[in-house]
Amino acid sequence: MYASAVCPYCVRAEGLLKRKGVTTIDKIRIDLDPERRDEMMQLTGRRTVPQIFIGDYHVGGCDDLFELDRSGRLDALLQGEPD
Repeated sequence: MYASAVCPYCVRAEGLLKRKGVTTIDKIRIDLDPERRDEMMQLTGRRTVPQIFIGDYHVGGCDDLFELDRSGRLDALLQGEPD
């Protein structure tokens, strides 16, 4: 997950993932390493954080993650099933 320290959406997304049982979240802090923001933009085409990946699947941002959960697809992704 690409994130920054002052992002409330990053905190919300991380909270949902933890409630779903995710114990390890690889956070890439773009506020500490601006080159990683460029990397994030190349990968996602987006400038805002969080940008969340589950495996190689780009979920998107916080709203996208919560929508996946509402639709029932987040659990399957977290289990390693393709979207």
